[in-house]
Amino acid sequence: MKVFAKIRWIASILLVFFIVLVTNLIDRDNFNRLSYSVTTMYEDRIVASDLLFEMLRIIHEKQLALLTSDTTLFEKQNHQFNQELNQLVERYKLTKLTEKEKITFDQLQNELESLKKLEGSFTDASKGKILTSIDQIDQYLHNLSKIQLQEGKRQVFVSQKAKDSINLFTQVEIISLILMAILVQIIILYKPKE
Repeated sequence: MKVFAKIRWIASILLVFFIVLVTNLIDRDNFNRLSYSVTTMYEDRIVASDLLFEMLRIIHEKQLALLTSDTTLFEKQNHQFNQELNQLVERYKLTKLTEKEKITFDQLQNELESLKKLEGSFTDASKGKILTSIDQIDQYLHNLSKIQLQEGKRQVFVSQKAKDSINLFTQVEIISLILMAILVQIIILYKPKE
């Protein structure tokens, strides 16, 4: 084999290797983005939504006990309600929070602390303040729920974009491989005039 023929073979093989390597790296990056998006949707959005729902359930039970003037139930179970709320808040802290979500979550935590103080000195006179605090907590939970929905939509968009990129690069890979096969054939079969 002549030197020029060997160079053509090596160049052809390196070209194929380089294109396959580059497309593989791009596909891996897109796959990682898609995987991260799906994981984030579960861990940071669905789980967080469930935690918010559980917090809301507890807050509504407190509100119901106050509105029905069932102070016995309120006094007996309030400590348990607060423990459950603390556990849910701690679990919520472990999720990945956006800036907007962090601000609202901090406000929620402050209002929960205010509620505990009001409940600590519970009287019929403070009942109105407690209900106002509960309404404020309800609003923060609602806002956090809306943020979960927005972030879930954003993650779906990111995963769709990654999926579209994977499809595009798969098509580009197929076309590139076909063109490379033709190019390799031309390089191999081409015989320069001596």
